[in-house]
Amino acid sequence: MLSRILGLALLGIVASSSQELPDSYRKMCAACHGDNARGTDRGPNLIDTRSLRSRSEAQIRDIIRNGTRGGMPAFPLPAADLDTLSKVIRSWNASAFDANPAGDLEAGQKIFAGQCLSCHMVRGVGASNGPDLSNLGNEMTVREIEETLSNPSSRKGKRNGASCPSWAFCADDPWGVVTVQLKSGKSLRGFARSQGAHDLQLQDFNGKITLLTEKDYTRVDKEKGSYMPAYRGHDSEKRNLVAYLSRLNGIPEGPLPQESAPVSRADRDRVQKPAAGEWPGYHGLPSGNRHSELAQITTLNAAKLKPAWSYSLPHMSLQTTPLVVDGIMYVTGPNQVCALDSSTGREIWCYVRPRGDATKISGDAAKGAQRGAAILGDRVFFSTDDAHLIALNRHTGALMWQNYMPKGPGAFGATAAPLVVGDLVVAGIGGGDAPLRGFLAAYQATTGEEVWRFYTIPKRGEPASETWKGKAIETGGGATWLTGSYDPATDTLYWPTGNPYPDTDGDERIGDNLYTNCVLALDPKTGKLKWHFQFTPHDLWDWDATEPLVLVDAKFQGRDRKLLLQANRNGFFYVLDRTTGEFLLGTPFVKRLTWATGVDTKGRPMLAPNSKPTIGGILTCPAVRGATNWYSTAYNPATKLFYVMAVEDCNIYRQSGSWFVPYSDPANPAVKLLRALDIETGKVVWEVPQVGAPESNYSGVLSTAGGLLFYGQSGGDFAAADAKTGKTLWHFNTGQVWKASPMTYLVKGKQHVAIAAGGNILAFTLD
Repeated sequence: MLSRILGLALLGIVASSSQELPDSYRKMCAACHGDNARGTDRGPNLIDTRSLRSRSEAQIRDIIRNGTRGGMPAFPLPAADLDTLSKVIRSWNASAFDANPAGDLEAGQKIFAGQCLSCHMVRGVGASNGPDLSNLGNEMTVREIEETLSNPSSRKGKRNGASCPSWAFCADDPWGVVTVQLKSGKSLRGFARSQGAHDLQLQDFNGKITLLTEKDYTRVDKEKGSYMPAYRGHDSEKRNLVAYLSRLNGIPEGPLPQESAPVSRADRDRVQKPAAGEWPGYHGLPSGNRHSELAQITTLNAAKLKPAWSYSLPHMSLQTTPLVVDGIMYVTGPNQVCALDSSTGREIWCYVRPRGDATKISGDAAKGAQRGAAILGDRVFFSTDDAHLIALNRHTGALMWQNYMPKGPGAFGATAAPLVVGDLVVAGIGGGDAPLRGFLAAYQATTGEEVWRFYTIPKRGEPASETWKGKAIETGGGATWLTGSYDPATDTLYWPTGNPYPDTDGDERIGDNLYTNCVLALDPKTGKLKWHFQFTPHDLWDWDATEPLVLVDAKFQGRDRKLLLQANRNGFFYVLDRTTGEFLLGTPFVKRLTWATGVDTKGRPMLAPNSKPTIGGILTCPAVRGATNWYSTAYNPATKLFYVMAVEDCNIYRQSGSWFVPYSDPANPAVKLLRALDIETGKVVWEVPQVGAPESNYSGVLSTAGGLLFYGQSGGDFAAADAKTGKTLWHFNTGQVWKASPMTYLVKGKQHVAIAAGGNILAFTLD
């Protein structure tokens, strides 16, 4: 009895023809798995079973001989019988790619291009009006491909490897065809991409998804047959087509050999100037300013906010900021992207890939930190924990290309959402608290081909290398682990950089250590440096400059200027002229700041005595997590205030070993405060002290034209405050520790506010 080879999770796939069964099978296995090996109530199907497809002959042989825990007993058969059984079972489940059927591949590809690409996509080419076929050869057997081509409807009604292949058009799956009778009297026909008892996500045959609820329709009728037509070519043509399909074995690493669908001007405009109700990038706007023009929710009605829906991801510390385009929300977890109906929270698709080897990844990426994605046209871009940049089709979730970003040694990871600039995707890396050479890179959106790369640490002999004296210049950190900002008016990309390495020991990196702890102003087309500003030269306290870079046009000290605002981890609030990098203002936004006495006229900090880490340790403020951190900030042009979550805390810093030690003063405990700053003076206009542990709250802020400021409170509540005064107008207890920042969007004419709380995505709207 070969029962439960993979436990109860094993799903059978019905074979299209009877198999020749060896005598050893009839004697030992047929009683449970059936005379035709297609399974019974005592044992699963053994033919065309996806779970068995990944097993080698040797692995199948071991299962027969040793049995499975809590499942099938061991069968210590003679070696000849074991070999026969393992060989025949493996042959029943060999993938089409492994079987490599004979045929003219070039001729088969031409047939596919002429008859299939209008619905399907392969390796970035084709349409998204049907499942992606890029990995078909590994997913299916030759029998399954042949059967589906000849009679697609014979496989309807089952999915996920049971009877219907993941790529075919079948009933009761994401590509089942339905007709929807609307209450208006009209009808819609298309694919039921997802459906519940009270809602339906319908994709028409042009690729457009319509979000429906039971308020919109009276009846949904499912079609019995498959939308996919049967293949009617000659046997020789079918053989060539099967041969071609069998060789489709996934998306190789690296850029695509050919350009996929081009990026249109309209696609670029939707990112650079998004509609008020859409949120296509990490901060919504490329300016990095989380201020929305949506104003349905106001100071007068915020108290009426109610939960709209929730959606859970299998990770209990989500840091993602949801994106919304065309009413579809895209959320991320570690190595996972899911598309949701933003009006109901219903899942439409999810892309998941295995987590990387944590022993080869350093920093937060190894722990599962992942902060979001970016959208351009029909693509979603996303960085994996092991520093791969990938592109997905945003309608199907299919992988279009993948590229490993690092080129040198180091335990690289990635946590940041990429940034779309024109037809390029710009992405950074993490891991700067370990030896590596940081960089920022830009890739062609259509192919994944690298266009330029900027290293944050120069090589010896290059400009700025004189700011490194010692061995650390080889692998001195400088990670780029937070999403930057972009100014279309000046065509300038701004990106913050991280700390140098070693973090608190500067003996092997004497000098300012450019370009760590900087804002880089780059030409987005070439990656050439326009200017830089370094917030903390020769950082000895791990104060990355990876806080949001907020670009605003505002009057500053009587003059209209293009400004860059940042509340830096080192405790100073900075205002720069973003066209030139000119320093305009630098003033503390926390009271506990002991490492510097201020900044000079050029913005360079003036170090205080006895602030450098020592072997024994020295008390210094702010703490290692900073006066603030990566969580979002915002500027409201109506109130003319800049909002930041600030932390009053200190640490004992050591030069080596356990290089920072928590410090607790019972008479003056650490505290987190929501603060509103006057950008012309840096002075605190109002503040709201948070109740709860400061380290538990990594929530940023969202400003809206409705006069509101949304944020997560340290006690676990999600709150709306009056942006002018900080007064709390509404709150909702989530019971979660905050690791994410809020956003807002418009769907079906209603403004929603959403945030990740623990392992959930929560959306709120008015009654």
